Amino acid sequence: MAEPLLCAERLSKRFGALAAVADVSLDLVTGECHAVIGPNGAGKSTLLALLAGEIMPDSGFVAFDGHDVTRARPSRRALAGLGRTFQITQLCREFSARRNVMLAVQSRVGTPFHFLRRADSLATLAARADAALVTAGLAERAQVPAGLLSHGEQRQLELAVAMAMRPRALLLDEPTAGLGPAETAEMAARLAALKGRVAMLLVEHDMDTVFRLADRITVLAEGRVIASGSPEMIRADTAVREAYLGEVVDA
Repeated sequence: MAEPLLCAERLSKRFGALAAVADVSLDLVTGECHAVIGPNGAGKSTLLALLAGEIMPDSGFVAFDGHDVTRARPSRRALAGLGRTFQITQLCREFSARRNVMLAVQSRVGTPFHFLRRADSLATLAARADAALVTAGLAERAQVPAGLLSHGEQRQLELAVAMAMRPRALLLDEPTAGLGPAETAEMAARLAALKGRVAMLLVEHDMDTVFRLADRITVLAEGRVIASGSPEMIRADTAVREAYLGEVVDA
């Protein structure tokens, strides 16, 4: 297998008596989709927060592109090419979809918004924002305030914001959360189109989406890795089926 782009080794995080993440190791290779699944409370979102730098581990380390980023701020990891979406959308609701994405681009390239800005700089921001909106399927909704978009469109906008940063890897926290069947299928198709362009670490409950997208799957239970391998291996793993997957598949 190729050299990992993102690597976590023996990460642990406790909140009081709760071991939210316990000795977890995993990696993400350029261009692949690595899904992380598990029941509620398994530690999936805490793991993403550790990888993104939003919380610091009690032990273990995180490397991105061969560099130790264990203590690096989220902004530094973003500048290095690590993108992030959230289970609950985080948007400027009063701004248009396009302005939300332009703000994300500006934060990456450092071009200030003020009355002395160069027209070509603004044009570059707009072009990158428009390209990200096309990727997310929101080109025709670019001028609509984010707060007036449907829930599914807000999820698409958050994907556009992340992609506007031109990430090399994306941490995706429940991208289909709260979506209906048609919107879930649409989001899965958008993510499938990104495979090969950007590496994705996908936390997701919808098993159809997971098995459609994932090249590898890691299963967490009570903060620990109980299995990791190809989708076929995970489907056949008795411990996984008993702990989690069988309840979903047999429902």
